Amino acid sequence: MNEVHGLPIDVKVTAALAKIQREVIACQACPRLRDHCQKVAQIKRRAYLDWDYWGKPVPSFGDPNARLLLIGLAPGAHGANRTGQMFTGDASGDFLFRAMHQAGFASQAQCRTREDGLQLQDAYITGAGRCAPPDNKPHPTELANCRPFLELELKLLKKVEVVIALGRIAFEAYLSIVKAPGKFKFEHGRVHHLQPLVISSYHPSQQNTQTGRLTQQMFLDVFYEASSLMRHSS
Repeated sequence: MNEVHGLPIDVKVTAALAKIQREVIACQACPRLRDHCQKVAQIKRRAYLDWDYWGKPVPSFGDPNARLLLIGLAPGAHGANRTGQMFTGDASGDFLFRAMHQAGFASQAQCRTREDGLQLQDAYITGAGRCAPPDNKPHPTELANCRPFLELELKLLKKVEVVIALGRIAFEAYLSIVKAPGKFKFEHGRVHHLQPLVISSYHPSQQNTQTGRLTQQMFLDVFYEASSLMRHSS
């Protein structure tokens, strides 16, 4: 057994998670998305002309001992599709990592590259989709193609006590996998009493943060709530 943050981890689980991420990176299941990501990587944004864009499906990352699981929508075209790491390199990630750092789930408040040294603490970040979709709108069939990766991660991350679903699509993707009984209303900050517990949250997209629909304090409160729920379940 090895250790992460002082806790023993199962080497087989860590290896299995790494295998899933290699399969994610190699995935070619969605021609529309693969074409879009590669075109964005070639054309680039003016601010990032000197960047060698990742341009491939983006793997998940985090603590294999995580009690907190975050599920996003999909990589940003000039964020994770550029950097190769979920929520890294764009305004959504800045908003997310500030909150995670303040709540004790991230080692630093900013992360601009995969080599920035960010370590997630008791948290793991994944997505309903792994490729940047045009206009941030993946087709249902594309999400279905990504679904097996998330299903495998959920089976391996056995210590998860709280899931934060970032946006309605991530929320519905998770509920469809766990086959949650009954109807669950998506609402920011709402705790859904499943096992593990689920908190639905607005996605930290600029469409939400720049309009004030989601403030930094509102988002931070979601992580404080997750932390409180984790303490009470231990």
